[in-house]
Amino acid sequence: MLKKLLGLAVAVAAVAFLAPVGADDKSDTKTLEGKMVCTKCKLSETPDCGNAVIVKDGDKEVTYYIKDTGKKETYHKCSGEKEVKVTGKVTEKDGKKYIEEAKVEDKK
Repeated sequence: MLKKLLGLAVAVAAVAFLAPVGADDKSDTKTLEGKMVCTKCKLSETPDCGNAVIVKDGDKEVTYYIKDTGKKETYHKCSGEKEVKVTGKVTEKDGKKYIEEAKVEDKK
């Protein structure tokens, strides 16, 4: 009985310790401003049309790929580019940066 109670106490302490880590997911949410381009037509990087925003970071450009429905999005432009402001959760995988749950607005 004492072992079960001790195990339960350790589990509760672990959950209490780790809970603040998950509660800070907003820290990954960023607002980026840059050029919206098509990943197929403009960048020639994907077999299907998709969306990416190119952001100036000092003297270099960083491409953030937007995880969305590609050319079905109302903000998609195949052959051009437009200035936008994108807010979403930024992640990185295999050396590429991605934006999930993106909210895209025309830059004013």
